[in-house]
Amino acid sequence: MASSNKRDYYEILGVARTASQEDIKKAYRKLAFTYHPDKNPGDHTAEEKFKELGEAYEILSNADKRAAYDRYGHAAFSQGGGGGAGPDPFDIFREVFGAGGGGGGIFGSIFEEAFGGGQERRGRGADLRYDLHITFEESCLGCEREISLTKPETCTHCTGTGAEPGSKVSTCDTCRGQGQVYVTKGFFSVAQACPRCRGTGQKIEKVCATCQGQGRVEKASKIKIKIPAGIDDGSRLRSTGQGEGGVRGGPSGDLYIIIHVKSHPVFTRDGTDLFCDVPISFAKATLGSEIQVPTLEGTANLKVPAGTASDTTFRLRGKGVPELGGRGHGDLHVRVRVQVPTKLTADQKAKLQAFAEACGENVPGEDPGMFQKVKEFFK
Repeated sequence: MASSNKRDYYEILGVARTASQEDIKKAYRKLAFTYHPDKNPGDHTAEEKFKELGEAYEILSNADKRAAYDRYGHAAFSQGGGGGAGPDPFDIFREVFGAGGGGGGIFGSIFEEAFGGGQERRGRGADLRYDLHITFEESCLGCEREISLTKPETCTHCTGTGAEPGSKVSTCDTCRGQGQVYVTKGFFSVAQACPRCRGTGQKIEKVCATCQGQGRVEKASKIKIKIPAGIDDGSRLRSTGQGEGGVRGGPSGDLYIIIHVKSHPVFTRDGTDLFCDVPISFAKATLGSEIQVPTLEGTANLKVPAGTASDTTFRLRGKGVPELGGRGHGDLHVRVRVQVPTKLTADQKAKLQAFAEACGENVPGEDPGMFQKVKEFFK
């Protein structure tokens, strides 16, 4: 392929020209797994993209080659400048992921996840997710909840080794303790779990009678979770070590609790501020009064001045939601809604009529020139 027809190396890896070396490596690692021929058997397009990725990474991962490419483009490596047949994408793949020897390091964990090798080797247990529903008050004020779940835990009888106590455990002769064997497929090798030890790297003389050699058993657990005051809907809490037990005695995973807050009939929340509507009578709004309004911890007194219009909002400082970490509180915003009476007795109507006449037959708060403005608008 002529250099003029080559795609831009930065475009191939999907990174900016200012990307760091770590960003370039991460981008290559992700895309190399996506287009690896072993994951796309028979797909020639994926194979070509995999080779293209290897070529781009080989240049951009080298500081001197990258500098030359940034200055001269593909021309810097034409006519022998790039070096013969070009880089071997599989050598680059093995270099980035640490393949070789026993498949340890970065390659040992990432390759196993992508291609299925060595699932039963000693390793960290999986993380778990638990959706916890709490009330609005619990989210604002904090609480402690106990959750129940069944999960694999390290077998206490064999301490996760999978072998009966006192039983001999030796290194697997087939994989020499690596838990993986390499199978040649065409012109590259693929790591697979050792068929003799099932990826454990060990040969057990007598398997544990409790866990049948798995190193883990299913157990029902009860875990206490402390919900901090001020937590919001959708927040995530982590309980370290409360996930699945480790494989073959490895460390346990973590438990992630996703918080779901139920709606409240009175309050709505925005950050640490609370909002609520409070009804008030026409007379109290007109004459002024002191009313009680709801708060998270009971009620509070609010002074409403005379002539308060409907939808007026008052702020009560410090009566909102506590900030996470206990550094303060938000505010409570109270909107008063003036209620107009719909059913009046004859005596009430008479007194209201007298009041209207005393005000010049205008309803209190009404703009006297409003009707005139409307008439002029429609002329």
